[in-house]
Amino acid sequence: MSREVKFIAACGAGVNSSHQIKDAVEEEMRKRGYNVKVDAYMIKDVNEDLLSHYDGYLTIAKTDLSFKPKIPLIDAGAILYRIPAMAKPVYDNVEKVVKEINAK
Repeated sequence: MSREVKFIAACGAGVNSSHQIKDAVEEEMRKRGYNVKVDAYMIKDVNEDLLSHYDGYLTIAKTDLSFKPKIPLIDAGAILYRIPAMAKPVYDNVEKVVKEINAK
């Protein structure tokens, strides 16, 4: 298996939406054969230093971070609708980032 690729997901309280996305992405990437870990945070805790420890950021809403992240941003909000056809493009984008990381 390839190296663990780390993503962050953040929502208002850090317990509901971000955890739903965490669980869904980890499960789907496991099914696709990838070693992916997602950490859930409160949006207020997201800063440049925190993001520097991750390979990608699974966003839920358009948030003004007051800085430009140096890692890929993937809009993962569609996962919350629990409609597979809407979630698939999110998973495909996550897989694309994972493949790019593992190719290095």
